Amino acid sequence: MNWDRVSGNWKQMTGKVKEKWGQLTDDDLTVVDGKREQLIGRIQERYGIAKDEAERQVKSWEDTL
Repeated sequence: MNWDRVSGNWKQMTGKVKEKWGQLTDDDLTVVDGKREQLIGRIQERYGIAKDEAERQVKSWEDTL
């Protein structure tokens, strides 16, 4: 699934995002609002991982949709 579809269906996707990254809060997801770079930044911040690792996780997650 491409990111445009994720972004367009962000309200529905938030549940799947929380399943994958449980440390993200509802406030985080509200701020992200379907923006890929924002999601990567929040994952990086919450999990204390490098940006390239957060990008890899998001890409891997996208591929499962």
